Amino acid sequence: MVLIPARMASTRLPGKPLADIHGQSMIVHCLRRAEEAEVGPVVVACAEAEIAGSVEAAGGRAVMTEPDLPSGSDRIQAALMAFDPDGQYDAVVNLQGDLPTLDPAIVRATVDVLRDASVDISTAVCAITEEAERDNPNVVKAVLSCAEGARTGRALYFSRATVPTGPGDHFHHIGLYAYRRAALERFVTLPASPLEQREKLEQLRALEAGMRIDAACVDTVPLGVDTPADLERARALLA
Repeated sequence: MVLIPARMASTRLPGKPLADIHGQSMIVHCLRRAEEAEVGPVVVACAEAEIAGSVEAAGGRAVMTEPDLPSGSDRIQAALMAFDPDGQYDAVVNLQGDLPTLDPAIVRATVDVLRDASVDISTAVCAITEEAERDNPNVVKAVLSCAEGARTGRALYFSRATVPTGPGDHFHHIGLYAYRRAALERFVTLPASPLEQREKLEQLRALEAGMRIDAACVDTVPLGVDTPADLERARALLA
């Protein structure tokens, strides 16, 4: 199943889940992209009633969660326990609520990685082609162990720095995850780790705890909407 955490608080774009994109809120566009992936039921885990109202008015499902939960991972865990307390679903996708132009194929590729029973968490990456992205600390790089040309690889590290050194591809990390249910339950009980705090990257907590993360290599990076300019780009792309 897919869970989309959403809350109104945003420093650069307050209220962004309800930002209008051609007559539908951004969170509803994200809901539609997740539904188009066809990997299971889709539920929005929201902190405010306004978001739930927008989702339900569009025919979607929403679960209310406590507004003071510290992260999106905690929000999806709370929503999972409310929506599926009996454990019917053994894997859950954490899909950000600010990716209205997401290609649903990226969700499917990320879920497919979990076919390997040794993987705890899966995610997605895209090879960097724009040189400016290599040294941009806002572009998180994933260090993968994989054969040249392979479509999946094991994640050894994530960083805002340009790593690894030497010739070869660098990978832009796409911030969506598919968790085995047991892995998510374990992850949210772990304390913040030293490297997580240093890099400001939550996924390092899992790696430091010995959890295995593999990544699907995909062809496009979805637009994350964080600013008014990003919102205008999303409107143009979805026009």
